[in-house]
Amino acid sequence: MNLKQIRSSYCQHGFAKFTGFSGDKEIAQLTETLMRFHRNWCVANLELYQQGAVNSAYLTGTQHLTLAERSVLFDFIGSHKVMELVQALPLLKPAFMNTQLFFDPVNGAQSNYWHRDPQYHLNLQQQRQALSGPEVIHLRLALKDELGIELVPGSHRNWDNDEELAVRQQVGGRSNSEPLSTGLSLPLQRGDLLIFSANMIHRGLYGNQRLGFDMLFCEALPELLKFADANCLPSEAHLQQLQAPMAFLNTLNVKGRGDCKPD
Repeated sequence: MNLKQIRSSYCQHGFAKFTGFSGDKEIAQLTETLMRFHRNWCVANLELYQQGAVNSAYLTGTQHLTLAERSVLFDFIGSHKVMELVQALPLLKPAFMNTQLFFDPVNGAQSNYWHRDPQYHLNLQQQRQALSGPEVIHLRLALKDELGIELVPGSHRNWDNDEELAVRQQVGGRSNSEPLSTGLSLPLQRGDLLIFSANMIHRGLYGNQRLGFDMLFCEALPELLKFADANCLPSEAHLQQLQAPMAFLNTLNVKGRGDCKPD
């Protein structure tokens, strides 16, 4: 896919897949850094991990990585190739929001679950309104071959049908881990990048000791960047070294450096 095709696919379907976005050397460097974060995070959050956590966040913060290790992530996020891709997406003024690491639960029998990201802080009416924007977009880089994500194409713009809403909300005896007739599975190979809307109905597919590195970008708006943590942004000195610091700068222009804890 070229950048024009990626934008078209995202706008129409809510997702786009970039096969072989990162090569072996880049993946190896990122994996080394992210596994160090994961080990440190698991120690600090052992109870949460053992209770079934499937992701962590704020990877570029100071709590679990050294400055040099954080720089590996900043350099990748602020690289020309990542930012060229971000600029091709329907974001008027793209801002860096967060990072996440997705992994398998401790219990291999644990079920995954259908959701829209905003459902954890918005009611149903607000979730429906969110489909009109502004955008929050995931860029998920597969660090290993994995089963990937199952999603409902077009649900970044279209509200749930009766089946989708009943399953996602677990009403009428339905479970959010049930299969959906509208679901589409997207397996990922090591180095593939999946771009998808945070608003769309989706679920992660566990297995194969998955390790997915998510970069989240959004419109540079205070109501979205309240979820960003200023502690996760590069220093002024490091910003000068990045190939394409635009998304970080857009976040700083809205948020500043004073708020080091997300709301």
